[in-house]
Amino acid sequence: MTFKAQNKQLKEQCQLPQWKVVEALGIDSATYCKIEKGERRAKCEEVVIIAELLNIYKGELLTLFVDRIVEVVENE
Repeated sequence: MTFKAQNKQLKEQCQLPQWKVVEALGIDSATYCKIEKGERRAKCEEVVIIAELLNIYKGELLTLFVDRIVEVVENE
């Protein structure tokens, strides 16, 4: 499963709309979309906030980000 699919699934499980994540992070939706797509790195504090919102351990979320980076590198 891709990072984007896993992230979407986690947000759906928590019934968490994207706008709430964006609001909690204090960034715009375009920036958050870039994070989801792996086009922008999330700051450490953003990872912590996202993990708290999704009710998962931040290490698990970091694993999802790492998997996404590997996908991008393999596709280049």
